[in-house]
Parts: sequence; C-alpha cells; structure tokens
Amino acid sequence: MTMRLPTCAALLLFLSTCAASAPSERERAPQNPRVFNLRRAAGLPWTDGGSCVVREAAQPWPVLAERCFHTLDHDRVRFNDPTRRCAVASAEAAAPGFGLCVFAAPELIAGAVIVVGVVVIGVAIQEALDAHALRAGTTAETAAAPQRLSARQATSPGQTPKPKPSGQDWLPPVPTEPRERERLPECTPVPVPHAGNDASHNACADTFPPNRYPGMDVLVNGIRFDALQVGALALWEIKTHRFDTYNDFVRDHEIENELRQLHEELNAATACGYDFVVGVSTEEHKRALLDRDPELRVVATRCPR
Repeated sequence: MTMRLPTCAALLLFLSTCAASAPSERERAPQNPRVFNLRRAAGLPWTDGGSCVVREAAQPWPVLAERCFHTLDHDRVRFNDPTRRCAVASAEAAAPGFGLCVFAAPELIAGAVIVVGVVVIGVAIQEALDAHALRAGTTAETAAAPQRLSARQATSPGQTPKPKPSGQDWLPPVPTEPRERERLPECTPVPVPHAGNDASHNACADTFPPNRYPGMDVLVNGIRFDALQVGALALWEIKTHRFDTYNDFVRDHEIENELRQLHEELNAATACGYDFVVGVSTEEHKRALLDRDPELRVVATRCPR
C-alpha cells in the first residue's frame, strides 16, 4: 500500500493521539502484551495464517497493525470510526489509511472492525498461544497427566477397573494446558486432508468437537486422528457407522476391533500430553464401549447418517 507523505504523517499523529487517550485500556491489558496482541488478532482473518502477527506480537498493537495490515483479509473486514478520530487522517472512509487508522487503535472499540463470516484461528497464532500456555502451565496441570497414566498402568490385565459414576456426556475442559512433551517433533499436530470420502463422518468430525482444522485430520505421534478440538488439547476419534443395526455377533466383533484401535490412539495421545475423546453417534454404541472399558472417554454425538 502506498500513501503520500502528508497522509502518513497525519495517520501516525493520530495513532500516537489514540495511544495517549486510552490509559484505562492499557491498565486493563494483561501483563504480557504479546499474549494480549495474539488473542486480539485471533479473532481476525489473516491471509498468511497469522505469521506476521506472531513475528510482530511483541510490538505495541499500533506497530503490529501497521506492519501486518497488508496480510489482513481485506475482503472479509469492514472498518467503522465510532470515535471520529481518523477523520483528520482521511477525509473519507474510502481513502488510503482510513482502515489502518481504525485498525491500529490500541483500545478495543465495539463495532470498529467488523468481520464477515466465521473466523478460524490462524495456525501460526494458535501455535504461538499453545506455546505460551506450555511455558505458563501450572505444576498441578503438569502432574495431572502422569497421575491418569499411573492409574491405568496400575490395573493389571486380569483386573476390571472400577467404572466412573455415570452422568452427562463428558467434554474436555476449555482450555487444557499443553504438556512439556508437546515440544517433541512427533507431538506437533500436522493437519492432513480427511481420509476417505465419507461426507457425513467428516462433517461430524469438523463440527462436533469442533475441529481446529476443518476439512483436516491431524497426525500426532504417528497416529491419524479425526480432529483436534478448538480451544483444548483434546484429540478425537469419530465413529458414525450404524452400530445399532448390527446383530450381536457383528457388534461383539466390531467392539473388539474398535478397542484395539482406540487403545493405540489413546496411548499415542497421552504420550504427547493430549486428552483423548471418542465420539459415537448413539447412546447404545457408547454403552457398548464403556461396558468393555469404563476408562474411555466416550461422547454420544448424535451425528446423523
């Protein structure tokens, strides 16, 4: 974007004026300005997945906005000027610099930037937020994963673990902090296109958890999962076949095969610090799995077939 010198000077004058006029907003900002910037940018559409934002996140928001404005998906954003502060920098909303002036304001003004459509958090921004959460993880959260593993390992092959109290479908907490082992290359989630052409299955995987990478499976620790949940470190396996229509013999055979697969996925997920959730279409399928392994986390998605 090219602007004449007077326009740039007026714009920078107003950016500094905006910054000086909003002390209360800075006082409310989190202690870590980098995280504040990442979270603010997470709700916006970026053409580069947020790479520029991550690179400039340590800068004050007006500086980040100026440097990364060109990577914003301008077809999906609309700018308003509720405070009329940008009128000096631009005589009309269509002039160069108006959108940047509105966008770069350090305070969050309702209605200033309107996004068209649904925003999926940019991959680079999500990874940066996950990395911050990893560094800031508490001792209690770090200890939780080994305790769950120890409880499962303490059950000998001949013993039947005690069922957990029944209740509503379980959903993992949001957000769940990452573990140290996620730093390993094999534990980094790698999006890959959904396997197969089962549209109903893929739609369930994308919308129910919901999936952080719509249209994608996720490779973690050598295993392909159907979804990585938005806002939580939880990997999902989705089952949408019509289990209720099978006869008893086929059901038993199916559950045996599923448990072998699910235990392999569970081990891969927990080894990298992720929670693991199984989504099945019906309550009957859920009960059949929990009858064989009460330790599994199973959710009835009720996804149609």
